[in-house]
Amino acid sequence: MPVDPRMQVQLQLILGSLKGAEADPPPNEWEEADDVDYLYRERTILVRERDAGRVLDALRAIYRPGGGHIPKGQRPPRFPEPQPVTAGVLRLTLPPRLPPVPEVLAALDRVGLRGLARIDAVLFVCPHACPAAEPVEVPPGTVDPVPPPGLDARCPSHCVPRPGCDGEGVLVMILDTGLIEDAAIGHPWLAGVDGTTEDSFVSGSDLRPYAGHGTFVAGCLRCAAPRASVFVERVFELQAAGAIFESDFAQRLELALDEGPDVLVFTCAAATRQDLPLLTFEEVYERRIRDMKGLVVVAPAGNDGARRPMWPAAHHGVVAVGALSASWRDRAQFSNFGGWVDVFAPGENLVNAYPVGTYVTNEPPGGELRQFDGMAQWSGTSFSAPWVAGLFMARMSATGENGRQAADSLLRLARSQAIPGVGAALYPGQACCEVCHCHHETTTGPARPPCC
Repeated sequence: MPVDPRMQVQLQLILGSLKGAEADPPPNEWEEADDVDYLYRERTILVRERDAGRVLDALRAIYRPGGGHIPKGQRPPRFPEPQPVTAGVLRLTLPPRLPPVPEVLAALDRVGLRGLARIDAVLFVCPHACPAAEPVEVPPGTVDPVPPPGLDARCPSHCVPRPGCDGEGVLVMILDTGLIEDAAIGHPWLAGVDGTTEDSFVSGSDLRPYAGHGTFVAGCLRCAAPRASVFVERVFELQAAGAIFESDFAQRLELALDEGPDVLVFTCAAATRQDLPLLTFEEVYERRIRDMKGLVVVAPAGNDGARRPMWPAAHHGVVAVGALSASWRDRAQFSNFGGWVDVFAPGENLVNAYPVGTYVTNEPPGGELRQFDGMAQWSGTSFSAPWVAGLFMARMSATGENGRQAADSLLRLARSQAIPGVGAALYPGQACCEVCHCHHETTTGPARPPCC
C-alpha cells in the first residue's frame, strides 16, 4: 500500500525546499511503503561530545578496508573533525563513500552502540499529513477569532474569574514562522504582540505554504491570555516549507532561552529513528531548561492520528497537547494520542488571524484558489498547544504561580474532567475560575461539577 498521497505532497514540499533533507524510506520506495518513518539530514549524525571518540572508533572499525563494506586494498574513509552544534552535542559529517545514514546507524546498533549516535532530524510545523494542513476561507466579514462552538463541558460562562486572569506581565516565546507584517491591523487581539517578520509571499499577493502559521498561533494564545507579552520568533522558514534541521533548531532554542521567558511554545514536531528523543533537546533540557525556575514548555502532539510519540512533545519535561474535535466531545481524528500526551484542547475548525492574499492549494487534487482577507479557519495540534499555553499564562497573572505551578494546577483540573477514551481535557475560560455558580438538580439535591 503506497504512502498516503496527501502525505507525499507535504513531504515532497519539504524534501524539495530544505537542502540536504532525506526520507526513510526514500521517495522511490513510497509506492511499496505504508508510511514514511522519519526525515533526516543526509550524511550527518549527532553524538554527545563524551561519546564522539567511541562512535568514531566504531565507524573506523566497521568501515575499514576488507571489513565487508570497503573493498580490501582501498584507502579507509576519512572522517572530518566533528563540529559543535550546541554545548555537549557534536555534528559528524559522514564521508561520501559510506552508506546512507539509516544504514550507518544500523551498523552501530549491531556493535552495541544503539542510541549513541542519532539522526539530525527534520522538525516541521506541519508534521506528515495534516488533515487540515491548508487553511480554509471564512465567511466574508469575519473579524473576530472564535473557538469552535462545541460542548460547554464545565460551564465556564457561569464561572466567576479571578481578577487579572489575562496573562499580563507574563512573557511567552513562540518558535514558529514569525509574525505577519502589521499583524495588529484588523486583529486588535494581537495589539502589542511582537516578533520577527514572516516572509509570507512568493510574489505579489501569492501566499507561501504555511504562511501565517506563527500569527495564527499567537492569535490562539492571545484569545486565552489577552494581555500576555508575546514574541513570535521566526525559526521555520517558509522557503523551506516550514522545516528546519534539529541541529539548527537547537541553536535557535538557546537564543530563545536567553530571553528568559516564563512560557516557551514550540509549534513543531518530528518523528525519529526508533522513536528516540531528540538528542539536542535532551542536552539543552538537562543543561538549561530543567534549572530555569518556573519555565513551562508546551508543544503539539502532532497530526498523524497515531499513537507513536513525536518530539519534543513526548519529552518528560514538555507539556504535550493533542486536539479535540470541533464538538469538544472527542479527539480530533487527526490528533496523535497515547499516554505521552498530557492534555487535549480545542484544535479543529479554529478561526483566527491570517494574511491577506491568495493561496493555491497543494494537497490533492491541488490547484484550488483560495482568497483570504485577514482571517482563516485552520485545524491542528499546533493551535491546541497555544490555547493551553495561554490558559497557563492567564492563571499565572491572576494567582502568582509560576509556569510549572500553573501548569500543574490546570493539568489536575484537566484530569478531573478527562474524556473517556481520549484523556485529560481543558477548555477556553478555565484558566482561573474562583466560584462556579452552575449546578443541576439530582435526586439528592443540587450538585456542582468541578468547574474550577
